[in-house]
Amino acid sequence: MKKVDTVRFGTIEIDEKKVVHFAQGIPAFEDEHEFVIIPYDEESPYVFLQSLATPDLAFLMTVPYLFFKDYEFEIDDATEQQLGLESPDDVIVYTLLTIPQGRIDDMTANLMAPVIINQRTMAGKQLVLEKGAYTTKHRLFAEKDAGKEAR
Repeated sequence: MKKVDTVRFGTIEIDEKKVVHFAQGIPAFEDEHEFVIIPYDEESPYVFLQSLATPDLAFLMTVPYLFFKDYEFEIDDATEQQLGLESPDDVIVYTLLTIPQGRIDDMTANLMAPVIINQRTMAGKQLVLEKGAYTTKHRLFAEKDAGKEAR
């Protein structure tokens, strides 16, 4: 077990076998190579990707298929090789979430750049999709009262 200091969770102990290694870091965080996935809670569809090097760096994520049933993309050969993917069972996909100004109802998912993790080797990569209709801000929840006139 390894002790890690975090801002959100305090000091936590993690199994070193659960550390996700990002060889190239994450875009805009290229110096961050080791993370651990921490569930928001047992019932929640959300998890945090917590940096082991930077206590205040944690990304909120979810499995995109829970919210976007038709979400699909191809993992290119170079990424498959880089992550050592041998079987579809190796792959887990997450998407980074943004909560604009703390408004959970306005939460968005970055479907343009999924986080791919090989569950067997714990190698990870944020894959930026070159083609497709996905953006960095897909709403998780339908807008409330859409179409109602403002009063």
